[in-house]
Amino acid sequence: MTKTALHDLTAHELLAGYKSRDFSPVEVTQAVLAQIKLWEPHIAATWLLRPDDALAQARASEARWQKGEPCGALDGVPVTLKDNIATQGDPTPLGTKAVAPVPAAADAPPAARGREAGAVVVCKTTMPDYGMLSSGLSTFHEISRNPWDVALTPGGSSAGAGAAAAAGYGPLHIGTDIGGSIRLPAAWCGIVGLKPSLGRVPIDPPYMGRAAGPMTRSVADAALLMQVLARPDARDSMALPPQAIDWSLAWRADKPLKGVRIGLLLDAGCGLPVEPA
Repeated sequence: MTKTALHDLTAHELLAGYKSRDFSPVEVTQAVLAQIKLWEPHIAATWLLRPDDALAQARASEARWQKGEPCGALDGVPVTLKDNIATQGDPTPLGTKAVAPVPAAADAPPAARGREAGAVVVCKTTMPDYGMLSSGLSTFHEISRNPWDVALTPGGSSAGAGAAAAAGYGPLHIGTDIGGSIRLPAAWCGIVGLKPSLGRVPIDPPYMGRAAGPMTRSVADAALLMQVLARPDARDSMALPPQAIDWSLAWRADKPLKGVRIGLLLDAGCGLPVEPA
């Protein structure tokens, strides 16, 4: 097995290690929590960090793997969720002190899909007020910073998710994006980020332009997470019709890029014109 530290392993490597019993979900979760403890004073990427709850999830996953009965595609893999992705019983502050801390009645679709797949939800991640800044500045959370240089921003609005992914807080992180909120922190933190087509990943409440998507350190892990997130949920009235997409085959490391087309949208019909460069 690779000598890479457990908190830095990809989701694919973790699942292979669980299957071969080289290590357990508990050991991995402990390693992720230790990495968070080491880095969190510097980058402030997390919210609702509950080590005991994360370890309880990991122990349940470990028991399933010991019986050879993982419950889903992400069983035992650590994942974080952006503040604005509701989790049952927790407030959803949207990064601002202006929102009343009312507990959510249910998991939003991305959270529900992750739990169904067996993921260990380690914590929520920070965002600026209402997701309306391309930084980690918030009236509710501490200022999130870029782990590559803590004098710099990780980008936003999925600020904590980008910082957490780059700092090794486990392999899988779920952000949201309207005008760059996944893509900016992905670029500024040196990770993989995907804003899926509107409606491909169901969300609740539905909102024109907002998409939830993966933020990871590898394309393969982003594809694996999309396999889970893209499952249907009736709560999203703007969701696309369910489609059997094998995201693991949507890319191949050895596939040549020659002949692949890239779309460039120069006129979005709103906002400032594109700069010539």
